[in-house]
Amino acid sequence: MIDLFPATSDQNTLLDVQRAVAAHAETEDRFDEIRTIAGVDQAFFDDKVVSGIITLDYETMEEKSHVYTIKTVEFPYIPTFLAFREGKAIVSAYRKLARKPELLMIGRCGINHPRSAGLATHIGVALDIPTIGVSKSILCGTSEQPADAGEFHPLMYDGRQIGWVLKSKENCNPIIVAPGHRVSMESSIEITRHCLRGYKLPEPTRQAHIYADLIKRTYDKENHTRQR
Repeated sequence: MIDLFPATSDQNTLLDVQRAVAAHAETEDRFDEIRTIAGVDQAFFDDKVVSGIITLDYETMEEKSHVYTIKTVEFPYIPTFLAFREGKAIVSAYRKLARKPELLMIGRCGINHPRSAGLATHIGVALDIPTIGVSKSILCGTSEQPADAGEFHPLMYDGRQIGWVLKSKENCNPIIVAPGHRVSMESSIEITRHCLRGYKLPEPTRQAHIYADLIKRTYDKENHTRQR
């Protein structure tokens, strides 16, 4: 396969990469029994990106391990091309895990992307691991809006389902759930709902967000202290 994280911002090259990612993405279940699940999220400070991964016991949602990396941001923020900005840091953090989880939940889009190549799909294909994308807003597609907590509806785009719109908590906007790689549409929503513990976000990405933000604030504070 071509380099999935090329050192270029040439849009034609990046589109070729996304087409390759979409072509290799699988939306059928191809994972072992889930004993552990990990969440990953990013935080930014100065010219750095923090990628934090929290691994949890699948049944209890208790933390098993955590790792992070900090990388220099080498790619500008361009909507629908986030994998080229955030992907290398995620891959680097994932490779630090002493024990790999059966599934990785990523706080970004999966196949619910105009070219079926959101960050969760891109990472899944790059590492050939099962992934699910969980995002806070619809990037593309339309759906009936769920009214009650626990309710969910298909997210449709170009005549096909690309994910789910899930009301995860009362008095909160819905979240968007989609397969990334090696996970079916049905399993993506089932697993995500299993990971809800009374918050808007499922525990893997919720805790990863808290962890990445903690690392960011720690390093940001240290940098400001040294500069005084």
